[in-house]
Amino acid sequence: MNQEVASYVTALLVMAAILLAILVLVFLKARREQHVDRLELSLKDSVTAEAEPPEVWPFYPRKPLSQPEQVLYFRLLAALPEHIVLAQVQLSRILGVKKGNNHQSWLNRINRMSADFVVCSKDASVMAVIELDDSTHQRADRQVADDKKDKALTDAGIPIIRWAVSNMPDHDTILAAFEAIDGDNLQRNEE
Repeated sequence: MNQEVASYVTALLVMAAILLAILVLVFLKARREQHVDRLELSLKDSVTAEAEPPEVWPFYPRKPLSQPEQVLYFRLLAALPEHIVLAQVQLSRILGVKKGNNHQSWLNRINRMSADFVVCSKDASVMAVIELDDSTHQRADRQVADDKKDKALTDAGIPIIRWAVSNMPDHDTILAAFEAIDGDNLQRNEE
């Protein structure tokens, strides 16, 4: 009889183990379905959020050039018809980082800095950067930023011309500045 009881207990234990395994599988399947449902809902929400922004973004159009910059821009075009004149150019568009240096670290130093004007030759080579300085450039924080910008451009070999808004250059002054730059470029090429 002991053997019968042992067989019976063994059979009950096997059935209990099978029942427990079935319950675990049902539980895991239910959790997986909940996870999939949450994932689908999350994807649906993100697609809806991208397709239909919850509100109107607060942007409005602005002129990229101030009134004095517009005046100088048209003077540059008139004085330098054989050149490309670009306005409000990010420094990262005209400065590269030499191999062997941490590219991102150096670009971070000039992040969000721009040149008022970039004058290029017809082959798009940068000839000079022109900065039009108003009274805000007398502030200490602007002077630090200007020094940093000047250092980056000078070390890259790009001439910088700074003109004050209060003393806007005329046609002849612009031509003289670029004749000097062309002379310097010719001298460097001959050396």
